Amino acid sequence: MIQRKVLTREQAFQMIRHYCAYQERCHSEVKEKLYGFGLHRNEVDGLLSELIENNYLNEERFACQYAGGKFRINQWGRNKIVYALRQKGVSTYCINKGLKEIKEADYDRVLLKLATAKWSSLKSEQYLTRQAKAFAYLQQKGFEPNLISAAIKRLKEK
Repeated sequence: MIQRKVLTREQAFQMIRHYCAYQERCHSEVKEKLYGFGLHRNEVDGLLSELIENNYLNEERFACQYAGGKFRINQWGRNKIVYALRQKGVSTYCINKGLKEIKEADYDRVLLKLATAKWSSLKSEQYLTRQAKAFAYLQQKGFEPNLISAAIKRLKEK
């Protein structure tokens, strides 16, 4: 069995401060990391409140960064972003704040771009199969069904 070195509160605070300063983190990630350092619940809670007071940890800021990044880089839709943020234990208020970072025009543009690319890649498929596969792909990316249907309808009209 591997013996883990248990850190003192001060050592853990220094390490977790660096961890939070390097990249935006949600509360659950930081809590998990602190427990990994071998700290007890009261120490973890104290360090979390200290990180929040010193603005190293801000869940609203995390949600905005996460939602914007997943949309811009991975081209995720709102549904997938909401699901991922819920998995991380982020509050509904912060999730809604994060989603406001995504501009509607950009969202529509990305959806249409992805739909066009998928539609083109399925040229050899029968019409209904092509439509079903494009729909499933866009839904897996996290886009809303009504927006997907509208995008596919626009492609069919071209």
